[in-house]
Amino acid sequence: MSGAPHERVPVLEVESLSRSFGGVRAVDRVSFTLFSNELLAMIGPNGAGKTTCFNMVNGQLRPDAGAVRLNGRSILGLPPRSIWRLGVGRTFQITATFASMTVRENVQMALVSHYRRSRALWRPARDHYFDEAMALLERVGMDRQYDRACGVLAYGDLKRVELAVALANEPGLLLMDEPTAGMAPRERMELMQLTTGIVRERNIGVLFTEHDMDVVFAHADRIMVLDRGQLISEGTPMAVRSDRKVQEIYLGGSAVHDGGPA
Repeated sequence: MSGAPHERVPVLEVESLSRSFGGVRAVDRVSFTLFSNELLAMIGPNGAGKTTCFNMVNGQLRPDAGAVRLNGRSILGLPPRSIWRLGVGRTFQITATFASMTVRENVQMALVSHYRRSRALWRPARDHYFDEAMALLERVGMDRQYDRACGVLAYGDLKRVELAVALANEPGLLLMDEPTAGMAPRERMELMQLTTGIVRERNIGVLFTEHDMDVVFAHADRIMVLDRGQLISEGTPMAVRSDRKVQEIYLGGSAVHDGGPA
């Protein structure tokens, strides 16, 4: 990509985020900042609090305490739909597409929602934003399959469609929950390479959870490690890999594999 590099600015600021369930502190005063043009991985062993923390950022769970700011604005207590409208894209561990609709129609639906006031509501979604949908599908490598139903796609292709849907609202922040779950090793790396390229082009900040440590250490700019609800390490992949506490508590000394969902 030519031209001057994008300026790194804070996109997501989390301060002292906490949440308990039945007296168990699932997330304990976690704080971090995510910048534009950055991929930040959130990792940790089973029960570390990754999913709870992720869902509080996204609005699916309300924290007991703490602050969450998007571009300097508090989003604490807002529902996921409202957060999405502020420019937050989201992908899920299990893909969330409409199986009976075509690849293009899934993206068009997201575009219609994003540009909700600029088209007549009585026209079918497939009549809107054809060119915009095709441009997004071309960017994720799915333009040649635009007229296929999502229900017949290979899982790796569904992940690409979901990424195009997430990009439809021109997000400044992209939340990716286990983006490579269920994919073959080669597909995992290809999807993350694609994501990284889009992040650099569009100056997006990405927060993602991931169990494949090869993916994490190959593509994350920074890594934060949770254990028993607390942030125990944060830094570059090299710094985290060499952190003795991380090796002992989470990685078992190898920095290669993680097990099961959080």
